[in-house]
Amino acid sequence: MTTTQPLTATQILTELVSFPVLGGDSNLPVLNWITNYLDSYGVSYQTVPNEDGSKAALHCRIGPAVDGGIILSGHMDVVPTVGQPWDTDPFKLTLKGDKLYGRGSCDMKGFLACCLASVPLLLSRNTAGRLQKPVYFAFSYDEEIGCMAGDITAEAIRDFYDEKPAGAIIGEPTMLVPMVGQKGIMVYTTTVRGSQGHSSRIKEEVDAIHEAARLVVWLEDKMDSLIAAGRTDDRFHPNHTSIHVGTIKGGSAFNIIANECSFDWDFRNIPMDDAQDIIDAFEKHCQERVALRRQTFPGFAIEHVAMHPPVPPLDTAEDAPIVDLIKKITGASKTSTVAYAAEAGQFSNAGFPSVICGPGDIAQAHRANEFCAVEQLDGCMTMIARLADSLAES
Repeated sequence: MTTTQPLTATQILTELVSFPVLGGDSNLPVLNWITNYLDSYGVSYQTVPNEDGSKAALHCRIGPAVDGGIILSGHMDVVPTVGQPWDTDPFKLTLKGDKLYGRGSCDMKGFLACCLASVPLLLSRNTAGRLQKPVYFAFSYDEEIGCMAGDITAEAIRDFYDEKPAGAIIGEPTMLVPMVGQKGIMVYTTTVRGSQGHSSRIKEEVDAIHEAARLVVWLEDKMDSLIAAGRTDDRFHPNHTSIHVGTIKGGSAFNIIANECSFDWDFRNIPMDDAQDIIDAFEKHCQERVALRRQTFPGFAIEHVAMHPPVPPLDTAEDAPIVDLIKKITGASKTSTVAYAAEAGQFSNAGFPSVICGPGDIAQAHRANEFCAVEQLDGCMTMIARLADSLAES
């Protein structure tokens, strides 16, 4: 790699898209490309590996070691393409008209490409002494399977640098519209263990499917009770905490009482609803069902497995300095919120007031023929250049 002719965001995106790093996979191939790129510009960086070294996050700083800098954050992994009817090779960036097609083009390698393409500008501003406050990059892994590394990436920045950044911009696709709120998410597998027998003995046994069905209904009723209690936030659509059962399986035949049934469910909580309150209420209800049904079958049990740690919601105040900044560098007069989960809440919890703002449309994410419009990349490059201008004025 050479720096004699800086790469454009589209050229960098071409490289990043070519790495089919799915959530859960080792991200070292795409990470190595990024570190080689940073090495070519002499940018120092730190990696944050997982326990076995198969994955790593990355962070770096361009600019003076003073308080008040801004973090630009994104994830390196993407979702699968299996079963999707793509018209082009999903891992080969393809320009058709004014759109760039490829897996991750908008979610969210487009933002990473803009960050990296801005390195020459940021370095030149810093060399000229015009950057009064720094810009940080924070690139994570395994976001697509539960924001698994967002917290450790944010905490690594917090703990490594002596100075304190003033906030973070998480570049999820928002069409460059600033988002100040996101829902949290938690995903569980609940397994019910009952007894087995002939279906004619339904009152003498405990059917795991019947009990699982009761729990599914309880979860739906819990969601409805939150809504009825006025636990709504009209900044979001839908404007309430959603609780949803996505899969359920159990039983072996129509005439055999099922001794096991499991279901996968999630909730996406608005900021006013505490995730632990929902978990505690469900577990309390399950304990009551266990006590009741063990009168019939002493081995009855209900077990829960969290698929990943809770992802916290984001609720950044409209008058926060990071909101004033994002409005200034995007030209936006209004903010909004998103219903999907992202790493912004994790950065906020680590002490960095956060907003979500990046190129591309979330409606194109996770589907066949994902694309990012060229003008969105151009707009993101402009946003980062204005950020550099803002930090030069500080």
